Amino acid sequence: MAAHQEKKTPGERNHKSTQNGSQTSQVQWGRAWEVDWFSLASIIFLLVFAPLIVYYFIMSCDQYQCSLIDPLVDLLTGKKHLSDIWNKTPALTYRAAGIYTLWVAFQVVLYVFVPDFCHKFLPGYVGGVQEGAITPAGVVNKYEINGLQAWIITHVLWFANAYYFHFFSPTIIFDNWIPLLWCANILGYIVSTFAMIKGYFFPTNATDCKFTGNFFYDYMMGIEFNPRIGKWFDFKLFFNGRPGIVAWTLINLSYAAKQQELYGQVTNSMFLVNVLQGIYVLDFFWNEAWYLKTIDICHDHFGWYLGWGDCVWLPYLYTLQGLYLVYHPVELGTANAIGICMLGLIGYYIFRVTNHQKDLFRRTNGNCKIWGKKPEYIECSYMSVDGTKHYSKLMTSGFWGWARHFNYTGDLMGSLAYCLTCGFDHILPYFYIVYMTILLTHRCIRDEHRCFSKYGKDWKRYTAAVPYRLIPGIF
Repeated sequence: MAAHQEKKTPGERNHKSTQNGSQTSQVQWGRAWEVDWFSLASIIFLLVFAPLIVYYFIMSCDQYQCSLIDPLVDLLTGKKHLSDIWNKTPALTYRAAGIYTLWVAFQVVLYVFVPDFCHKFLPGYVGGVQEGAITPAGVVNKYEINGLQAWIITHVLWFANAYYFHFFSPTIIFDNWIPLLWCANILGYIVSTFAMIKGYFFPTNATDCKFTGNFFYDYMMGIEFNPRIGKWFDFKLFFNGRPGIVAWTLINLSYAAKQQELYGQVTNSMFLVNVLQGIYVLDFFWNEAWYLKTIDICHDHFGWYLGWGDCVWLPYLYTLQGLYLVYHPVELGTANAIGICMLGLIGYYIFRVTNHQKDLFRRTNGNCKIWGKKPEYIECSYMSVDGTKHYSKLMTSGFWGWARHFNYTGDLMGSLAYCLTCGFDHILPYFYIVYMTILLTHRCIRDEHRCFSKYGKDWKRYTAAVPYRLIPGIF
């Protein structure tokens, strides 16, 4: 629901646009002005079942050793009733509420009140005050980019406690995992509800609000584009980037600590999960300024989809591999461990280099070198809603000549590597690769529908030059 960054096609600019030679139409990312029946049904389904899916996965590990089938078998055969499962589920505790409150408050302090200093001594890192993209209302918001700093401070304190202060156990997250789930849900619903009320009664910018009149759609997809409190607290950037993603690596560390406590060692599979996912998290924060130009920030409004999704879906379902390895420790053979590590690292390399090629091409307007030579591209034209003709360049060089969304291919390779660390005894840890495949394939189709509406025959020229979406020669 969040965290996986998505940028526009190489060379594309953010304009409302039309198909070549057709009448003007508003084709754009983000939420709609009107709701069709299929969208409404999908939204109601997610509102009802997404929280249950998260609970089911976590409960399966807690009560059924991570089996997704056994709970259904017990219920269908009458061996257990829903009340039996629910009564064995740990309840919300004051301890968990205190931990979660302190955690979120600490991240708010780091986000709002501690200006970034990392950009002053880390070569190549872009932090401090940065500008976002122009909103539909013509506003250019400023952001304090300090996520890397928040991650470093948080983890320095975590390790200082683990090895020196001993104020709390490193297993504290795992030990309170389900009570913390209730806290995360409470925050997710409070934030989402507040965002909707704010959009109606005191929006940050009324011109950047969208209303359909349908309660469920407006609640899930959001009304305000950039809800803010004060000068610096931006709901979208905070909940997209903190506290869930900062917690991601801490959650994995807590799983590793629990594995050490239970079995006297940390397996190489757990080590790989921590390293590979840690690289992904660090990449996110190193490129947080770049994230301001992604679809999450540039096009999505802030509602339940981002608010609840970042509080619950991301930290609980993106960390299933580490949770599984607590219950089923896997010691990989040397060849398998090296192979999985290489798959993850190559996937990350493709993901990062592909995005770098695109950003370099945009920044220089094609006056650069990709793989040692001047990039090739297709010149496209389109008409904006005011009748003005614009031009864009769609790159067909480098990884972008291999496939139209090759950055997603690298992302999927990394996702598969996380899952493979867990072996093949259970399907639960493979939820991540299934979910990411569906999500990114859908994004490919959604992206290309919009681009075809925008560029028309020029888009056909581009797809003829780069015929594959994700896997060269296959798809």
